[in-house]
Amino acid sequence: MTHFPEFEVIPAVDVQDGEVVQLVGGERGTGKRYGDPVDAAERWTDAGARTLHLVDLDGAFEGERVNAAAIEAVVEYVPEEVGLQLGGGIRTAEGARDLLDLGLDRVILGTAAVETPEIVAAIDETHPGSVVVSLDAKDGEVVVSGWTEGTGLDPAEAAARYEELGAGAILFTNVDVEGQLAGINRTAVESMVEAVEIPVIASGGVASIDDVVALKAAGAAAVVVGTALYEGEFTLREAQNAADEV
Repeated sequence: MTHFPEFEVIPAVDVQDGEVVQLVGGERGTGKRYGDPVDAAERWTDAGARTLHLVDLDGAFEGERVNAAAIEAVVEYVPEEVGLQLGGGIRTAEGARDLLDLGLDRVILGTAAVETPEIVAAIDETHPGSVVVSLDAKDGEVVVSGWTEGTGLDPAEAAARYEELGAGAILFTNVDVEGQLAGINRTAVESMVEAVEIPVIASGGVASIDDVVALKAAGAAAVVVGTALYEGEFTLREAQNAADEV
């Protein structure tokens, strides 16, 4: 299982065309750019990040890893004690194992886990606890392929199924509020936490330190924050300190 000994605030480093971007509502082309991924990784590790959340956005949309060079530069730069998780375009067990052997701690599977659930068990066999299944919800159903296709799956039911297959954690993103600084959906996170024993990492819509604290109270093991940190709504240290006090 993927363990988070304490609640973590995890900065997102989403990469498109080799640069850090943050999308709004999961819509391609809405991204605001924030520069070089290695610079972002340096900024967040210097600020005390215990884990970094890397996403190959082009990979998520194209179905293959597009920003491999930029991601590998981050992996090489980041100190060993900082955890790294990567999602976007990972479609095979072999590809996931290669990344884990490269130095990543966790791989995030979304579309691949929905289309071929057995891939989760296959990776877990060789790299136990390293698979994070990403369940992205829009209007209460799981969506895939860069948030463009509905699946009819209920997020909490899907999470329980992946736990049985060996997922080490669930990354739960509420796409309805992604990148909009609009606040979180606490109820959706609570139902997800109740459905599984493994850690739930919450993502999407975090606009304030109150949102971070609310997600911890909802039972999340960690929260991924992107836009709010890049836009300076609060600092990583402020958010982590506030969560630690709850």
